[in-house]
Amino acid sequence: MSALADAQLNPGQTWPIPAAQIDAGTSASGVQALTGTATCDVHIAYVLYMTRDPKGEAATASTAVFVPSGTNAACTGSRPVVLYAHGTTTEKAFNMADIANNQEGSLTAAMFAAHGYIVVAPNFLGYDLSSLSYHPYLNAEAQAIDMVDGLRAANSFLKASGLGTPSAKLFVTGYSEGGHVAMATQKVLERDYASEFTVTAAAPMSGPYNLSRFVTQILASPDYCASLGSSDPNCAVDAGATLFTPLLLTSWQKSYGNVYSTPADAYQSPYAGFMETLLPSNSSVSDLIAAGKLPADSTFRKLFGTGGMINDSFRTAALANPNTGMLGAAATNSLLNWTPKAPMAMCYSAADPTVFAYNTTDAQTYFGSKGVTVPALDLRGNVATIATTLGTSAATLAGGFQATYPAASSAVGTPGTEQDHADAAPFCAAFVRGYFANFAQ
Repeated sequence: MSALADAQLNPGQTWPIPAAQIDAGTSASGVQALTGTATCDVHIAYVLYMTRDPKGEAATASTAVFVPSGTNAACTGSRPVVLYAHGTTTEKAFNMADIANNQEGSLTAAMFAAHGYIVVAPNFLGYDLSSLSYHPYLNAEAQAIDMVDGLRAANSFLKASGLGTPSAKLFVTGYSEGGHVAMATQKVLERDYASEFTVTAAAPMSGPYNLSRFVTQILASPDYCASLGSSDPNCAVDAGATLFTPLLLTSWQKSYGNVYSTPADAYQSPYAGFMETLLPSNSSVSDLIAAGKLPADSTFRKLFGTGGMINDSFRTAALANPNTGMLGAAATNSLLNWTPKAPMAMCYSAADPTVFAYNTTDAQTYFGSKGVTVPALDLRGNVATIATTLGTSAATLAGGFQATYPAASSAVGTPGTEQDHADAAPFCAAFVRGYFANFAQ
């Protein structure tokens, strides 16, 4: 969508994207049925800011800011803000502002900014121009602080530049890792920053909210699989685990210092020698596999056993000590321990092979036990039931997803077809935009 496909992006840089160019991009990528045609032009800004790492030390990070513009009333005046948290990536150079090369940034601009929302989309510590040497992956407190500081920086930039005026309406959302970050950010905003920001509504999507259960399941999977008579030690490992696990281990080891004594405690050979500093990387995943830096498994499930990544002794020790180490960190960063004040909705797929669906259903049940009803769209759910409980628009999205991707398991918490994570994102984003519209005026 950007005319700057081959240009070097620099902090402080801004550039306009006409609505027609946005429409050409969404048409070419096949998502226009979900995004709709653009109501607004979008002016993109790229902002560098200061935040704090998990130790409380100063660190730099960057954010994209997408600002609607044009003559339509929806594109002018003070505009509601969407604070958006992106999904997991192994790419060190990841930059939401580079919408010519960043699919998630492009979708977010088309879905929200082109329809009248100012979007603030931080790139997270450890990515793009960040000074931090690692990414604090699924560190709830650190990532929430990063998001808050990115929002502050965006507001300061907008005030100084006159590019756009944020209204008092603040929405928080994100997908996958970003779903966890979005929920953590709502929690921290309402707990610590209520005098500065008021969350209007939030909508985390397909995030790993119940990390205690999720991490325990992955660590216990070889034992579970053996109990089923399966010889595959990775039968219950989520798709993508060989990418997520090193990001997680490095994050929590750097943050808490007690996940392992040395990398060799956690990693099999040869991974112990380099895995702690491998991700995020300037090399592609395919190049890392070719170089023997990652297991050669197209589903990225080869976590345990011969040729796997993680030592069996590490996983059994972690399971035996659920209050410390890896499972202690998982408990610290699980999000079934607070009560949202602002309205919340969620979106997911029951057959998601990457972030198992119980992360959403467990969160929904937990919040319900606290007296807070959180609607959740299951894109694999019964369309008639969805129409009754969530409305016809949500039912149409679920029906469209099922028609587009018909082959999937419906069993919650079991691996399904791969598209039930990545390709659910635009359908969930469309649901979220509709949900936010209820509060935007």
